[in-house]
Amino acid sequence: MPRPILATIDPQAITNNLARVRLAAPDAKVWGVVKANAYGHGIERVYESLRAADGFALLDLAEAQRVRALGWRGPILLLEGVFEARDLELCSRLNLWHAVHCNEQIDMLATHKTQQPHRVFLKMNSGMNRLGFAPQRYRAAWTRLDALPQVDEISLMTHFSDADGARGIAHQVKVFEDITHDLPGERSLANSAASLRFGQDAVVRGDWIRPGIAVYGSAPDFPDHDIAHWGLQPVMTLASRIIGVQQLQPGDTVGYGSSFKADVPLRIGIVACGYADGYPRHCTTGTPILVDGVRARLVGRVSMDMLTVDITDMPHAHIGSEVTLWGRASNGALLAIDEVARAAGTVGYELMCAVAPRVPFAAMA
Repeated sequence: MPRPILATIDPQAITNNLARVRLAAPDAKVWGVVKANAYGHGIERVYESLRAADGFALLDLAEAQRVRALGWRGPILLLEGVFEARDLELCSRLNLWHAVHCNEQIDMLATHKTQQPHRVFLKMNSGMNRLGFAPQRYRAAWTRLDALPQVDEISLMTHFSDADGARGIAHQVKVFEDITHDLPGERSLANSAASLRFGQDAVVRGDWIRPGIAVYGSAPDFPDHDIAHWGLQPVMTLASRIIGVQQLQPGDTVGYGSSFKADVPLRIGIVACGYADGYPRHCTTGTPILVDGVRARLVGRVSMDMLTVDITDMPHAHIGSEVTLWGRASNGALLAIDEVARAAGTVGYELMCAVAPRVPFAAMA
């Protein structure tokens, strides 16, 4: 029998989440963002559910080839654009749209020989300070692109740094609007947080929204709001089973470093899941876990292949009991990935992307 750990993907949850994001940003077209192998879920596993999107957005050419191989004939956007000139040949062959965020990428286009002009998304650095042209250089970049026979339509794009927080997006929207208000082309500004929080604003939602984490069932502004607030459903469930039980007496310790010491008699379950499976090693005692759908707590240090859970108040729990690390238990109980991520001092994105290759995946029936 294989080791009892499994990541399950719920296609209906993706369908629900995509519809919920569309409702939040009416009339906008939606990119199905599948970078990082669909946030760790697997492009091939989520493709059918994401076909309801208007296009796919991703990072690299290999991912684009996978989406085309699955039969997608609609738009595909390379969010970081190309990395070297020869990448443009494959963009032409696969009919890929791509971001342009620096002069070097314009130079590549200028020397590219193609019979089919490219659709590009010109990116502005409106305050995120990662990729993109500074506002004062943006229009010059647009003018250069517009003069190239290798370029067809130019869309306008930026990315928000604080759509999920108190600072918000107004300062970046103003910068973007001040520079682009009279430029032609479709707009794409909003990520998950901006789509859900500000998508009713026509300027913010633009023509294309780029929801990522929300589609996969994580609240982009947790803990201010959880997935129930946004009407989202968890897509990934990581589950295992109890493979051993120990009785502790006061003074007994658990695991490496003896970081947890019992002060009362305890009954603990040993779970077949550890940091080699992608569960965060730095989760501390008290991190929530479901045992047979009932809330329990992690105790002690997470090991490579195992972790320990307090089942003192769960007489029903035994070897073979279901353990839900995040997601939805068999009885319908929910442990949002955001809760576990918060206990680990990180975000749901990282947990989704970090599930290890040794963990088998299955689609929910």
